[in-house]
Amino acid sequence: MSEMAPLTQEELELARQYDLSSKIIPFLDRHLIYPLIESLDLIYDEKIINQLSYDLLKETNMVKFVKDKYQTLNPGKEFPPELLEKEKFVSSELIRLDSETKNTLNILSRREVQDNLKQDKNYNKEYLEKNFQITEEKINELYEFGQFQYNRGDYVMASDLLNNFKVLSTNNDLNISATWGRLASEIIRLDWDNALQELGKLRDLVDSRSFSDPLTQLHHRTWIIHWSLFPFFNTLNGLDQLCDLFFSSSYLSTIQAACPWILRYLVAAVISTSLKNHQSNVFQKRLKDLIKVVSQEQYEYNDPLTMFLKSLYLEFDFVEAQNNLKKIEVLVKTDFFLNNIAEKCLENSRYLISEVYCRVHSKIDLLQLSESLNLSKEQGEKWIANLIKETKLDAKINESEGTIIMNHQVNSVYQQVIEKTKGLSFRSNQILMSTLQKQEN
Repeated sequence: MSEMAPLTQEELELARQYDLSSKIIPFLDRHLIYPLIESLDLIYDEKIINQLSYDLLKETNMVKFVKDKYQTLNPGKEFPPELLEKEKFVSSELIRLDSETKNTLNILSRREVQDNLKQDKNYNKEYLEKNFQITEEKINELYEFGQFQYNRGDYVMASDLLNNFKVLSTNNDLNISATWGRLASEIIRLDWDNALQELGKLRDLVDSRSFSDPLTQLHHRTWIIHWSLFPFFNTLNGLDQLCDLFFSSSYLSTIQAACPWILRYLVAAVISTSLKNHQSNVFQKRLKDLIKVVSQEQYEYNDPLTMFLKSLYLEFDFVEAQNNLKKIEVLVKTDFFLNNIAEKCLENSRYLISEVYCRVHSKIDLLQLSESLNLSKEQGEKWIANLIKETKLDAKINESEGTIIMNHQVNSVYQQVIEKTKGLSFRSNQILMSTLQKQEN
């Protein structure tokens, strides 16, 4: 994001107004928060970003990183004593944990041991304790070392240690914690395939487990929703997977109850997959469900993306849709997750405006349509030509008049709007005539 052209003052104010960092950060691990903070350098002062990064990670075992940040913030100053003490502690703990787990890891790496391990964890536990004296305490040391390495910033080692622990441990609570740790490690390593696998395992653990307190399950699902944004916005079919998860009843109700701001990402995902799935029943259902949820939650959460959907599909207000599209251009380029799909989201948003515009008008002025898309007339002509090709609209372009004549059977959803409009007009005329008759009498 730092390579982008500087924002204008108006764009800067808009980006800050709709910055979701303060909403999202409480549901992330501090190691996942770091890239989020670093991405804010476009809309906040560099010194503020450095201070936030230092405050965020100074309690971790990433001593070298923290020392570098301290020097950046305090050039020429000596390191605080507690930081130097932390450095000694981390060094000694690394030696201790490495020594305690070395024999266990060597045994687990043997081919004959791996061949004897099964899906049954109780069998594995008995086999290892009987043949190699690897007790539950020794297994738990793998978890402790994995947690330590994660906190130290060695995410490869952390992932391996936590994976070994998960294969052997029968402790449900620690298994969930280890799965969270592995998911975070894979996200930070940008290993999206493994991240999606861990995300799936985590969902299974959370969704299949009976929690004594329903709020605990809601809490876990809220965290899953936020963490899932990382792989979903960075993989080929991630947006479709996001839609599948977020539209499922348990997770949609979680979004509505605990984190309505996630609707931004659901709207962006549906819009960005709209052309690919345009003719499918899946897209039509997603759009219908999304419009309903956005309408229900409009008093809890609004941003240019949700308002774009509302103005386009509920109000058929193309001027307002155009205004929101301009804001979306800033939003998608300054949002940490949406930045990856910025062009696709903008392109598809224009297509959706064009399509709805064509559906509800029989004669279209090319210049007017182009302006509603924030495009020049020439660009608008290309857009409408592509739209006709992509959506197979029955349309005729009159180049001399600069208009398009639509010859189509109006879609049911648009037909309903037109019929309702006609009905309102008819009732208005009836009321007017009745009033005039009373005045005459």
